[in-house]
Amino acid sequence: MLLAIDIGNTDIVFGVNDDQQWIHQFRISSSFSQRSQDYEAQLRLLFLENSLKLSDIQHIIISCVVPDLRAVIKDMSVTMFGIHPMMVGPEMYDKLNMEILSPYEIGTDLVCNATYAYYTYQQNCLIVDFGTALTFTVVSGEGKILGVSIAPGLKTAVKSLFSNTAQLPEVPLSMPESAIGKNTVHAIQAGILWGYVGMVKEMIHQIKLEVGQECKVLATGGLSSILTPLRSEFDEVDKTLTLNGLKIIASL
Repeated sequence: MLLAIDIGNTDIVFGVNDDQQWIHQFRISSSFSQRSQDYEAQLRLLFLENSLKLSDIQHIIISCVVPDLRAVIKDMSVTMFGIHPMMVGPEMYDKLNMEILSPYEIGTDLVCNATYAYYTYQQNCLIVDFGTALTFTVVSGEGKILGVSIAPGLKTAVKSLFSNTAQLPEVPLSMPESAIGKNTVHAIQAGILWGYVGMVKEMIHQIKLEVGQECKVLATGGLSSILTPLRSEFDEVDKTLTLNGLKIIASL
């Protein structure tokens, strides 16, 4: 089995794949204060609760956009499974047969997203990733990453508004029916969520204009299903898209 680890700014996602499907997915908070032993204890418990054996894991691949956690999770993998993981990064991009824009700057999660899109569709693709940051990654049908656009993610926007105002509460991220708020909570939901619907639609429209050709639009990220009015804009919505990219990279 493959253990794919996607280390993000908010969560670390662990995906266990049996060559056919993701049979288990776990999320652990990305805490800088935790040591490799702390993550190991949490993951061991999750394996135990789900009747998984450590010996079931034969391969590990890691994408990390949090430099402080890179060595921590790598050490945990070696100690816990006795496996030296494949680390996604510039030193191994040649094997992807893709042209990576600014390889030492672009997030490895975005490279995983682009890899999935290229190897799956073999045509121009736009991947919208609803994470801590909202990212738009464009990859051509020839496997060239044309560029990336970045905006604050939904939770980031809500937390920023909450932390910088005296009387506005932090609100749940659920899509309101109306764009006209009737109370404080509704007003914040309407402004941010309907505002993001408009932003994403305009970004998709503008990127398609600039690409100038047919373009598949894919959505991923833990918050990809919240903005329901956007569903018709996407050809595919898959929260495991980044993990799927990691699986493809591990197989190359």
